[in-house]
Amino acid sequence: MRAEQNDLITQIGSGTPAGGLLRNYWQPVALVDELEGARACKVARVLGEDLVLFQDEQGRYGLLDRHCAHRGADLAYGRLEQGGLRCAFHGWLYDVAGRCLETPAEPEGSRMCEHIRQRSYPVVARSGILFAYLGAGEPPSFPHFDCFVAPETHTFAFKGYWDCNWLQALEVGIDPAHASYLHRFFEDEDPAASYGRQFRSASTDSQMPMTKVLREYDRPEIRVERTDYGMRLTTLRRIDAAHTHVRVTNLLFPQTFVIPMSAEMTISQWHVPVHDTGCYWYAIFTSFGAPVDKDTMRAQRLKTYPAPDYVPIFGRANQWGFNPEEQRSATYTGMGFDINIHDQWACESQGPIHDRTREHLASTDKGIVLYRRLLLDAIEKNAKGGKLLLRPDAESARAFTGPPAIDGIGPADRVEEYWKQTDALRRRQAPWSAQTEPEAA
Repeated sequence: MRAEQNDLITQIGSGTPAGGLLRNYWQPVALVDELEGARACKVARVLGEDLVLFQDEQGRYGLLDRHCAHRGADLAYGRLEQGGLRCAFHGWLYDVAGRCLETPAEPEGSRMCEHIRQRSYPVVARSGILFAYLGAGEPPSFPHFDCFVAPETHTFAFKGYWDCNWLQALEVGIDPAHASYLHRFFEDEDPAASYGRQFRSASTDSQMPMTKVLREYDRPEIRVERTDYGMRLTTLRRIDAAHTHVRVTNLLFPQTFVIPMSAEMTISQWHVPVHDTGCYWYAIFTSFGAPVDKDTMRAQRLKTYPAPDYVPIFGRANQWGFNPEEQRSATYTGMGFDINIHDQWACESQGPIHDRTREHLASTDKGIVLYRRLLLDAIEKNAKGGKLLLRPDAESARAFTGPPAIDGIGPADRVEEYWKQTDALRRRQAPWSAQTEPEAA
């Protein structure tokens, strides 16, 4: 990759080609939980823009330019009152659409407020995440993917900050080969004690723990294919002559991947640029079985990514918690048992923006190669006003369902039939299956 191409796909500020592309899609800007409490207002920085997010008395969400249109004071310190957010400097009041409702220091009868508009963006809540649309024109409809159609009882949302460019953070999720090394544990835990933890529960139809599969079968066959939503990856690990471990994951264009967490749960994860050298991952955990134990899952994750900023307790400053003795005896990385920290180290240690001109890509990187092609193609299409992937209207949004994200051991000679049947069965058994539709052929 040439240096100018690397700049093209990593820089996301206003006016950049990749930033322009990402602004065509809904972007997570906060967890719904972050606006609960005594003051429903917080700073939101996304795609290099400084914004303020708030909720008014009617429950409506607003996302405005952070600096008041009057003289630039910080609206993050404004007052929530009278249907909007009031600047504490001179009392100018803005509603969720950015309309100026009052300029109280002006003379009686002044109509100045009618001519003032604070830059604003639409915000909607979906499955515990607040999404904003920062682009021009009408935003796309939300596809009918599992994470959006499952009821609130069967989803859980969380986030965490990584100190690196968004693209290297995303690419770890479409690199199936790394899991056999980066996430290798030398001993297996009891799956029954692993609720809410990825890679540590039993696979779909076998009592072989996922940790054992990854550790002992470390030369996977990886298949990638384009889809109408982006890309599907199928990772195969041959167990014996009759059985193969099958793992189906997906890339939802432009920056979301969907992976299996366990037999009953999937993870849909976005990597959202804060600026060029930092990003948040946002995840929706979707259960096809029992309602999600949100308190347990939240408590687990807050230990590593504490509120209010969700910045991890480990990072460059403390060597990501690296312990040489643990690396010798317990884990491949020596960085604990939270695989998010493993991924964080892999991405952050590449530097703030990874220099892809120095890479030597291998056969197992075929998912990354295809994604970069999709990304470069989309940037070019967007510059020319062309049609982009996964921007459905309300009617066509219904065609985007699933996608299948499966982990299990099936017959070696029928892997595609196996994962499709497994996915169909899981959907039929899901308590909310009546709200979903089968994946389009």
